[in-house]
Amino acid sequence: MNERDEQVIKYYQEQEREMILLFAQWCINHKLDPKAVYQEAYPMQPINELLEEVLEDTVDANESDIIDHELLLQVLQVFGNDDLAFVVAEYSQKMKK
Repeated sequence: MNERDEQVIKYYQEQEREMILLFAQWCINHKLDPKAVYQEAYPMQPINELLEEVLEDTVDANESDIIDHELLLQVLQVFGNDDLAFVVAEYSQKMKK
């Protein structure tokens, strides 16, 4: 693997971490358990190790910026997390009612 490939992989991993942090913080902001929401989307998978790691980087909902539902859905879909995006969309709909 050349240096350029390594840089691309590192960039993708950093962006993936940011996506998971965005998801986790959105859950915290809406009083949802990120691990439980993840399990709804992926019931046959163990909890994502990166999700466990980023939970340490979340803040209380009152300290966080507002995270738009649509933004989160777009970010999840960019990373191919369609099942998780579907579950988030369901929660978003319930919150609007």
